[in-house]
Amino acid sequence: MDRFTHVEELKREWTDQFVRVNVERPELKRFAGSIGRVVTVNCSGRALIDFADGAWYDITASSEFLTKVDPAEAKDTYDATINSAQPHPEKQS
Repeated sequence: MDRFTHVEELKREWTDQFVRVNVERPELKRFAGSIGRVVTVNCSGRALIDFADGAWYDITASSEFLTKVDPAEAKDTYDATINSAQPHPEKQS
């Protein structure tokens, strides 16, 4: 499988999924307890994740790094209106 095909498969699998990070990975401990939404997957195979804190983070799109969260569980903790990672954000002043 070529790189382009692999990245497209990752995009289909991860885009718009709610996720938690694997806190066993030391570099991801700062996200412990947070739920994020995968905005897209870049050409390097890294998920761009919005943790509703005003920034996006790139984390490898893999179950070794991320766990999918049921959308019903995410609705109570994830607020998409906090930043501009939404289809049509309100005009920022």
